[in-house]
Formats: sequence, C-alpha cells, structure tokens
Amino acid sequence: MADVLNYIDGVFVASHSNATIPNINPANGTTIGSVPASDAIDVDLATKAALRALPAWKTTSFEERINWLYAIADALQEQSQTIIALEMEDTGKPVSLARNIDAFRSVANFRFFADHGKQLPEPKFEMDQATNYVHRNPIGVVGLITPWNLPLYLLSWKVAPALLMGNTIVAKPSEMTPQTATFLAKVMDDIGLPKGVFNLVHGLGPQAGQAIIEHPDIRGISFTGGTATGKIVAATAAPMFKKLSLELGGKNATIVLDDAPLEEMMNSIVRASFANSGQICLCGSRIFVDKSRYDEFASSFTWHVEQLKVGNPHDETTNMGSLISVEHRDKVESYINLAVEEGGHILTGGTSAQHPVTNVPEGSAFLRPTVIGGLPAHSRCATEEIFGPVVTLHTFDTETDLLEMVNGTNYGLAGSIWTGDKQRGHQLATKVETGIIWVNTWLHRDLRTPFGGVKNSGVGREGGDWSLNFFSELLNVCVHE
Repeated sequence: MADVLNYIDGVFVASHSNATIPNINPANGTTIGSVPASDAIDVDLATKAALRALPAWKTTSFEERINWLYAIADALQEQSQTIIALEMEDTGKPVSLARNIDAFRSVANFRFFADHGKQLPEPKFEMDQATNYVHRNPIGVVGLITPWNLPLYLLSWKVAPALLMGNTIVAKPSEMTPQTATFLAKVMDDIGLPKGVFNLVHGLGPQAGQAIIEHPDIRGISFTGGTATGKIVAATAAPMFKKLSLELGGKNATIVLDDAPLEEMMNSIVRASFANSGQICLCGSRIFVDKSRYDEFASSFTWHVEQLKVGNPHDETTNMGSLISVEHRDKVESYINLAVEEGGHILTGGTSAQHPVTNVPEGSAFLRPTVIGGLPAHSRCATEEIFGPVVTLHTFDTETDLLEMVNGTNYGLAGSIWTGDKQRGHQLATKVETGIIWVNTWLHRDLRTPFGGVKNSGVGREGGDWSLNFFSELLNVCVHE
C-alpha cells in the first residue's frame, strides 16, 4: 500500500483531519494506497509556510535558483525508473509511454528552464534622454493545480518556471494520480531545497483546489484541466485580481488534404489520435479528410488502428493501457452510444461490452480505440470533448467548408494538417482558430514557443518566456540620462 502524504514546510504530514481518499490502479482495479483529503485548513498551513519561505527564496540569486533546477533534474533523472513505475501504477498507461513521455519530459522541463534562464536577457529599451529597464520580480506565493493525464510532466512544467522566477509554491495534483507529485517533493527534500519553498497539498478539487484559488495570500493561479472546472477557477480568481493561467480542454482537428502521402503519415496520424488512450488535450479527435481520399483513408486508418495492442501496461509491445478510471470509461462509452444515436456508425472498436479487451483483470478500465464515421460535423460527439480513445471521421469538398467545420466548436487548443505541400499546409494553418497547429507532424514541441488555446481552451500561454513572464511581475524602470 502506497499511502501518500502532504508536504508542508519541509515535512510530510497527513491532512489535519486524517481523512483520506483511496488511490486505485485503473489497470487492475485494486486500491494501491490512500491520499490525504485536505481542505482549507491544510491549504492555509501550506500557504503560511510558503509565505515564510518567500523572503529568503526571492532574494536567492538567479544563478543559484538555476542551479537548484539542475539539481532537481539530475535527481529525477537518477530515479527515472521510479517515476515510470509510479506513473504506470497511478494511470494504467504503458511502460513505453511512461518512459518516453512522462519520465523524459519531467526531467527535461527542469533542465529546459534552467538552460533558458541562463540565456535570459534583461530587456532594455533606449529612448530620447532615457533608458527603460524591465525587471522580472516574483509574484509571491503561487498555486499550481494539475490534472491526471500527464501528472509529473505537467506539474514540472509549472514548478520549474515558478521556482526560477523566485516564487514559492502551493501545489495540488489530481487526487487520482498523487504518487509522482509526492515523489517530486521527496526529491526536493532529499537534495535540501529550503523548506516551505515547495508545498504539496492533496485532496479533491472542491475542497483543496478551491481553497487554493480562494486563499488571499496566493497571488497567482496556474491551472491545467477541464473547461468546466476552468470556469470555476476563473470565476473565483478574477474578482480577486490574481494572475491567472488556464490551459483547458480541446476538440482538436486533424486535417488530411488531397495530396497527403497517406501511408508515410498514417502511423503518425494514428498516434495523434490515440496516444495515452486519447487522454491528451492535444490529441486529434476529429479527422477531416478530402472527399476524394476518404475511402482510401478510412480503410487504411481503420486497419492501422486495429493493429494497436491494448492491454498489460508492463508489456513493452503494448500501445494503449487503461483509461484513468472505470467512471471515466463509462463516460467515454456514453459518447460512443450517443454517436450511434446521432446517426454515426462504428468502423472499429465500440464499448467494452461490444468489443471487450481480453486478458485484463476484472474491474479494470480498458477500452479499445474507436473510430466513428457518418456523423455530422456539428453533432455533439464531433464538438464536445470526450477525452478518450474515440475519433470521428468527416469529409470536406472545399477549404471554405473545411474551415467552417473545423472552427465550428467552442474549443481551439491544437490541431494538425497533413499534406504533400508544406507551404500549402502553413497557409491553411493560419486560418484555423487554435493556439498551436502542426504541419506533417504532431506533438513536436519546441519548449521555447507559446503553448495555450483560444475560445474555451484557455487563457494565456505557457512555454519559454511566456512562462517566465506569467510567473513574474514585470517592473519597468525608466532612468533619465
């Protein structure tokens, strides 16, 4: 049993009430430990610790904070096998994904921001008889709230720039994936990071998460999660004039043009659809195919999807593990059933009852990848975020029709375009209402570039200077000559 604890002021502690939440491995349905069910009292204790640590931390030299990030990265790298094991246990994802995505990026995030900090100039603007100097000062105590799909990957993406800019932290990971956040706290404790600089509070969103958002001494909130919860975060934080960054949901379009070399690109398009069982906000869950290529595409795509191996996360040949929980699988299946009601037809996959995954434990949360054709582009299944291994296929005749369908959702986070003419793809990409779009690739990230969405997909941008600017208050000093 892996019971995790809060980490407050350099000490691992239970919640003040000693109440807990079970932690369940979705790949086998077993309870693997407990999670503190923290509330506003625990958040206040963590915030007070962060406030006490703030004066010393924000006056630590920039070079020293860079060295701390390198030290955290090195320690995580040395124990990457532990990260892999914990992420697999919490999420049910395959070992190859936990190794190549979760463990790799968790280390890379700290190393990237350390490297980026070393190259960071202090902006200076000359004018007639004066020079303007722009300084980045810390916000103070910041609250970081992260989701269950990429637990340590997304937490480290926020922690690294927050620490670099001199802030102290109160973090809350998802209650469904608590172990790697606790492991990060242990790593920081082992290398001697000053107590109170990083504080970790576990618990449910309405109790622990809401308490972080509401706390008057937490001056910035960085949240990654669902759009519905993001609206609550914004409604609470905005009237308190907190700095706010929201990375929310997506209903991303994969666009296949008539000149796309399908067989060269098919494996990448399948990956863009079903990586992490479709539980990545960047996955392409709507595929728009030029009408002249649809039959060819649908046949090849369906065949490639059926070659994906779903099952035991510990098997190196497994492509897809379980979903995050049985409850989430039930939600995804409700959309599959809705798609049939809306007039769609299942090309492959279906619910666990229709097409069960064999040789998996009873009570686990596995679901085969599902491809649905025949749905109108404005149907609920084609416009609402499902966040699972479900993809809908659509056709288009003209670019005008294509853009009307692609832009016809409340989301705008990411997307991809597949074509034999990269200039054509680039030109089309500028017309898609989204925050990021790839041409002939997917999830190919330069961490210096802005990351975030438009419409209901979020507010603000992360990555490179955008993260550093969010986690700091910009001060302009104008010096007269």
